[in-house]
Amino acid sequence: MAEPAMRRMTLEEFFQWQLGQDGLYELVDGVPVPHVKMMTGASAQHDRATVNIIISLGNQLRGSGCRPTTDDIALRTGIATLRRPDVTVECADLVRDTYESRPPRLVVEVLSPSTSSIDRFRKLDEYRRHPTLRCILLVETRFPGAVLYRRREDAWEAETYEAMADIIDLPEIGARLALADIYDDMQFEAGGTPA
Repeated sequence: MAEPAMRRMTLEEFFQWQLGQDGLYELVDGVPVPHVKMMTGASAQHDRATVNIIISLGNQLRGSGCRPTTDDIALRTGIATLRRPDVTVECADLVRDTYESRPPRLVVEVLSPSTSSIDRFRKLDEYRRHPTLRCILLVETRFPGAVLYRRREDAWEAETYEAMADIIDLPEIGARLALADIYDDMQFEAGGTPA
């Protein structure tokens, strides 16, 4: 695997450079940074939750003009910053041969112990500034639980979901996510409770 150039890159330079790499990178303030999963891969819990979310949203959104994407598609969060959310829902005509989400309405970060801090703070702040995002969903993997940040006018409101019977309504994209579907076929350690 080639080492990332330490010089600052434009978005166009980054996408061209990324094509020659073995793994995914994010661009943070113009500098390529290995995508966290490139180093260790995703845990089975993380992968299962991500796949469950994509299946549920994909089935509901078929034919609607909205579609879920994986972390292969980047999300621009600043002039020189690209992130790779676990799941993004974009609602527009499909643009072939692009590596960037257009225009995203929902991002989902499936939390892992190694990514939780950056996802909950730095990325959340970046996502809140994105002009087309309407919802940001953070999903736990150590226990059942999710926090949805929903844009209301110019403010963001947090909604917490902890019961397996909870349903997350997402009228912004015309879908719903049941915690039971997100956590289908997943197991948690005994005594795992929200922190």
